[in-house]
Amino acid sequence: MRVLVTGGAGYIGSHTTLALLREGHDVLVVDDLSNSSEESLRRVADLAGREASFVEANVRDEEKLGAAFADFKPDAVIHFAGWKAVGESTEIPLTYYRENLGSTIALLETMAKHDCHRIVFSSSATVYGEMSEPPFTEDAQTGATNPYGRTKHMLEQILEDAAAADPKLAVAVLRYFNPIGADESGRIGEDPKGIPNNLLPFVAQVAAGRREKLMVFGDDYNTADGTGARDYIHVVDLAAGHLAALEYLTGNSGYHVWNLGTGNPSTVLEIVKAFEEASGKEIPYEVVARRPGDVAASYANVDKAHRELGWSAEKTVADACADTYRWQSNNPNGFAG
Repeated sequence: MRVLVTGGAGYIGSHTTLALLREGHDVLVVDDLSNSSEESLRRVADLAGREASFVEANVRDEEKLGAAFADFKPDAVIHFAGWKAVGESTEIPLTYYRENLGSTIALLETMAKHDCHRIVFSSSATVYGEMSEPPFTEDAQTGATNPYGRTKHMLEQILEDAAAADPKLAVAVLRYFNPIGADESGRIGEDPKGIPNNLLPFVAQVAAGRREKLMVFGDDYNTADGTGARDYIHVVDLAAGHLAALEYLTGNSGYHVWNLGTGNPSTVLEIVKAFEEASGKEIPYEVVARRPGDVAASYANVDKAHRELGWSAEKTVADACADTYRWQSNNPNGFAG
């Protein structure tokens, strides 16, 4: 299959691109490198023994996007590109609405013009907000508590409407929980620019001496130890979920939604302990105020993905911590060296 991957140089995108190449698919990555590095794709090519084509562009750039479609002629799209930090989205909401909504609408319109009718969309467990109680099933009531989550919620509605209007369109919406880990080679991993917004890369940078201590946002939640509880899924399992969804769309049109998680939440302090065990290093931390838009606990019911896609997470939090530490140790400054 010929698969166009937006945001394919980023964290989840690069691991999914690697999985696609290893399965024999041809891949074109479209990425503006605003929060990623082209070095990740060079390493993906080394690991896969074959390379993905690459176009540096923002997906909102309809001229460049159209040219990429005309040249590559994709059979399907996996759409990762977008802004993704909960806290940041509360500070610059208009940027999030412009980038996330604008890029997806441009992508859908370009797909229609170029006779491409399959899309796997990177959604988020943030769409469950505080509307329902975990474990979340795909038919739970949705909403969001922050602008980032609202963009994902709106985009799910846009995709559902587009699929209803076009009987040829096949849409897979994947609601991720909390991706962590890295390829076991230690060659690719999560390399956020600036201060990490996600827990594990921040912990890894503390272990590597790049940061003094971890900030824990609140210890007064109604969880086992008062810190936020999340469903942490290994990025390699997450990548496999995208391939399973892509395969499903080959024979099924319409709009489909699946959770991708483990169903087993871990608190922030449990992750800290697991990383200390994997790395042999102490992780100093300081409890600070809650972060705007965060919820106490978020974890998945993944029965539907197991039943319909034949997919389930196989790797553990311990695996993810070990792989993250290997990545961070081999690349103390990320893809910069």
